[in-house]
Amino acid sequence: MKELKCRDAGFDCDAVVHGETTDEVMAQAAPHAEQAHGVAVTPEMADQIRGLIRER
Repeated sequence: MKELKCRDAGFDCDAVVHGETTDEVMAQAAPHAEQAHGVAVTPEMADQIRGLIRER
């Protein structure tokens, strides 16, 4: 299981996204960033965020 903590991406947010793969995590993280933080995830930002995904 992989996870991404929103706080690790620099947001003051306790959301944590889980998925079996990096792609699953990213598929959930991008809409969260847009809805909760008003941030559109660019390809460059996506590359940085992928580096923050950890094994749980």
